[in-house]
Amino acid sequence: MRVLAALSGGVDSAVAAARAVDAGHDVVGVHMALSRSRAQHRNGSRGCCSIEDASDARRAADVLGIPYYVWDLSEEFEDTVVADFLDEYAAGRTPNPCVRCNQHIKFDALLDRGLALGFDAVATGHYARIVDVPDGGGVRRELHRAMDPAKDQSYVLAVMGADRVARSMFPLGDVASKDQVRAEAAERGLSVSAKPDSYDICFVADGDTQGFLRERLGAAPGDVVDADGEVVGEHDGAYAYTVGQRRGLGLNRPAADGKPRYVLEVDPAANRVVVGPSELLSVTEISAGQVTWLAEDVPAQDWTDVSVQVRAHGDPVAARVLICEGELFTELGSPLRGIAPGQSLVVYQGTRVLGQGNIVKAGRGAALSRV
Repeated sequence: MRVLAALSGGVDSAVAAARAVDAGHDVVGVHMALSRSRAQHRNGSRGCCSIEDASDARRAADVLGIPYYVWDLSEEFEDTVVADFLDEYAAGRTPNPCVRCNQHIKFDALLDRGLALGFDAVATGHYARIVDVPDGGGVRRELHRAMDPAKDQSYVLAVMGADRVARSMFPLGDVASKDQVRAEAAERGLSVSAKPDSYDICFVADGDTQGFLRERLGAAPGDVVDADGEVVGEHDGAYAYTVGQRRGLGLNRPAADGKPRYVLEVDPAANRVVVGPSELLSVTEISAGQVTWLAEDVPAQDWTDVSVQVRAHGDPVAARVLICEGELFTELGSPLRGIAPGQSLVVYQGTRVLGQGNIVKAGRGAALSRV
């Protein structure tokens, strides 16, 4: 197959491309330039897609002996991932930019360009598995968790859709640990073998998310109120708060019972932040929209036993789900805390990813009252 290997400049993508070459594929490396600032530099483990990353990607391609190109996707990245990030916070929701990047950039813009150029698939360094299952004389391609649960990234890939799964390769899905990947990179002579992993939000390289939001969205002072509506503090912008947050609330006085207070709700229409005790954060019902369902053989038109995950590195929780009129309703087997609108809810059966949705509401009445 002709395979387009996404080379981020990190160790994972380099080893994934190497494994694709070893498998006998005709591999071409592409680095996606996502920052509008070509002089952007990496700050330790913060950020990615910097000038250093592009250079590291080129060196990896040279070692592997594959062609290498840089594709400028900065406009698409700004108009989709960054714009969505700002819009979601402004609307009082909590976005996951890694999910949107996979959706709009790596498996829309990159894959679509690759297919138009005659490539058969895209290979990335994500930790996940594609499993081919015989199905009525054909083959069904399923997205599954990686063998290494500590590195599993299936949560951020669930949004890609069945057609994207069919055109994707994740060569690292079966590795036992990240140490194995680094050792393999060193054996192959790849200079990125000891390069630190990137973390946090790639386009907020200094890690100051609130500062980034303030710069882009501007100050918008308002009230912080308790569950009874009494003003207990003030804020410079409701967008800077997320459900479950405890620190940095700017409260004028402690709660009557002396216990910590947490963000319960962000109300952008009233420009207020609602805080209260931790017990009010626990929910057992969730509704989600913008559903992407990968498993046509598991339609979930009746209540279906599954497990769900609401954070990229969260633990799965037993649940049952129902898809009705394009919405995904979930009843949790045990309560979860701090569920915010905008988060992705990903549905699993065992290691298999069934689908996902963007959380619209969490709490009493989020599921049963709608069905």
